[in-house]
Amino acid sequence: MAERKPAKKGTLKSAKSTRVIGKASKGFTDEEKGAMRERVKELKAAAGNADGERDVLAKIAAMPAPDRALGERLHAIIKASAPALSPKLWYGMPAYAKDGKIVCFFQSAQKFSTRYATFGFSDKANLDEGALWPVAFALKELTAAEAARIGALVKKAVS
Repeated sequence: MAERKPAKKGTLKSAKSTRVIGKASKGFTDEEKGAMRERVKELKAAAGNADGERDVLAKIAAMPAPDRALGERLHAIIKASAPALSPKLWYGMPAYAKDGKIVCFFQSAQKFSTRYATFGFSDKANLDEGALWPVAFALKELTAAEAARIGALVKKAVS
């Protein structure tokens, strides 16, 4: 009978590639790289205790007209619905935080060249309902009905 050799401890096997054959990774897009650069600037500014509201308002003011109008209205709705939230930039987007953690954010359509702006919530938002709930909304215009719904969601998110 042949004698079996024990397996060597601590020997690592090479990982199999998960890359699809013939499909090279293109890496991050220019928009994604830009967002990461902005995030690094934001972290440096936060270390220096920069004024978050001033930065958010400046970012909104720099947006193209349709997104700028949405951003200004959202800012007012969020401030009125949850005054405890602190405005700050997050990956170059206006965002609102509670205890330093992002609760909600506004992404302009121009940010990633999409056909609509996005209003979203992070996992820190208290919106859990059952096993499925919305965390981001496409936003093309902001009527009184949408404003009321957003205000209610923001209040719930920080409750």
